[in-house]
Amino acid sequence: MRTAYGPAKAAIIMLTRCLAIEWSRYNINVNAVSPGDLLTSMVKNGIDSGMIDDGVPKRRIPMGRLGSPEEISEVVLFLFSEAASYVNGVNLPVDGGFTAFGSYGDAFDMHSRN
Repeated sequence: MRTAYGPAKAAIIMLTRCLAIEWSRYNINVNAVSPGDLLTSMVKNGIDSGMIDDGVPKRRIPMGRLGSPEEISEVVLFLFSEAASYVNGVNLPVDGGFTAFGSYGDAFDMHSRN
């Protein structure tokens, strides 16, 4: 699964950059949003039934929680707004700091060590 996921995500990011360059002359901005782990109804059902252990992803997220679909939609709305008129060709991770942490250690526990 990871063999396909990594290259596919990299391709989307590069396609975003290339299209941003190509379409900017037409006043079209192209950006990508990369959501992190989200607490969707399907995930919540999995947690409630014991099929999903939400402790593992929560520990890897510096904010210490799963995101909500509404948080992703707010970012998308921002990118569609005039406030983002000069944002072009970016991949915006909306992941509670997971990308910034960049490790499989316990990100959330790091706060208690300092």
